[in-house]
Amino acid sequence: MRFAKSIMLLLVLIGLSSCAQAKTDMIGPDGQSPVVKVVRDVREAVVQISVERVVTPRQNIDPFFNDPFFRQFFGMPRQQQEQQQQSQTRTDPIGTGFIYEYNSNTGEAFIMTNNHVAKYSEHGTLKVALADKKTYDATVVGMDSNTDVAVIKINPDSKNKITITPLGDSSKLEIGEWAIAIGNPFGDSMERTVTLGVVSALGRSNIMSGRNELLYQDFIQTDAAINPGNSGGPLLNIRGEVIGINTAIISGSGGNIGIGFAIPINLAKRVVEDLVATGKVQRAYIGILPQEITSDLMEAFEIDEMSGVLIAKVEENSPAAKAGLQAGDIVLEVGKEKVANVARFRLVVATAKIGDKVPIKVLRDGKEQSINVTLEGFPGEVVATDAETGVKTAISTGIKVDEMDSALAKRLNIEGSGGVLISSVDPNTPASQAGLSQGMVILQIDGNVVNSVSDFNTVLSEAITNMERRGRNTIRLYVLDRNKVPSFVVLRFEK
Repeated sequence: MRFAKSIMLLLVLIGLSSCAQAKTDMIGPDGQSPVVKVVRDVREAVVQISVERVVTPRQNIDPFFNDPFFRQFFGMPRQQQEQQQQSQTRTDPIGTGFIYEYNSNTGEAFIMTNNHVAKYSEHGTLKVALADKKTYDATVVGMDSNTDVAVIKINPDSKNKITITPLGDSSKLEIGEWAIAIGNPFGDSMERTVTLGVVSALGRSNIMSGRNELLYQDFIQTDAAINPGNSGGPLLNIRGEVIGINTAIISGSGGNIGIGFAIPINLAKRVVEDLVATGKVQRAYIGILPQEITSDLMEAFEIDEMSGVLIAKVEENSPAAKAGLQAGDIVLEVGKEKVANVARFRLVVATAKIGDKVPIKVLRDGKEQSINVTLEGFPGEVVATDAETGVKTAISTGIKVDEMDSALAKRLNIEGSGGVLISSVDPNTPASQAGLSQGMVILQIDGNVVNSVSDFNTVLSEAITNMERRGRNTIRLYVLDRNKVPSFVVLRFEK
């Protein structure tokens, strides 16, 4: 018994010694934490982003808790209503960003932030405040809702000293590394706050769900405090390099509980490159329907590890079909990078370069082989324009739609302020099989409101993409019939 107690005491002393050593390692020769230098070098590159807009009486003015990203994690939004007698212009803080590039020839400073922050440009003018309190109007360079990355830019006064944040390599991250977050939690009252934590986990997916789901998720999880207003701010390593863009937290109270998420900077850099060049992201496409490997599939395919992606279907005339990939192949690696699950597979393909010839390692009939696939651009919109009528046509559904104020709507005596009018339905299509017909009005697609032909095209395209990604074969429509009776209608697509 005495021997056992001695062993336990020795283990405790070793543990205390390790903790003391860890604390000592965080102190430099001058007695300061290296975090101090990181903050000193980078802090002035962090900017506060606000939106200037006209506020009407009783309008909710709390942009943090009115944001759907935060509502999803916090539950019910804070009910703050302003009792105003007249509309007025006001500026509300909405998030954070950081300057990653400065063009001295044009005087433009480029800023990374979140898509859900930059999206406030739809409601007013984006304003960027630098560390010296000077504020500039910002222009949106590009936004990507599938990764929640956006780029905005300002033209600061030439007298301003512009600090740039160095970008790191998130592929080299390890769990347990130090993580430093800088942002503007809860607006003006706590601007440029610094919090310290560690990288808690890597490769987190399925964090965003429902209407706010991101198509490509590969989050860094950290316990460095992130709160509303930190969105778009940098997550840094101990060398002062940006390793991620702070995006969201999980919380039941509206405050930080140590579970925050950041977009890896390598993913952001790939997106930003396209946003600056063309204003949109051009993603690579391989053309398969991927399926997760389960324990039952492991046994059925006689594989030893629950890793990889099963090919459930190969699209005709796709890069995968042209290269010879087959349904039943198990994809192990894409471009020499292991793909442990469907989320990782999608991300690796989407961030590759269009036109690249990528080696795909597959397991077929128990044997590994490498097949080179030349990646193509993601297929265009699932809609096309009828050159004769100018009416947008959803080829995959058989629906043709027109605006609610069109000549056809007047001829059919159909009125309404929202939705799009079905002008015709092609026979033997999902639309005709669902019972849709001319004169009906489509109000929503998978819960998303459509108020114009442009809305219809965009939302339907996203719905079909999401349907294929989730392995489903149905899309839900909310419609009004000719008697203005609402109902839900399901479009079913044959696999």
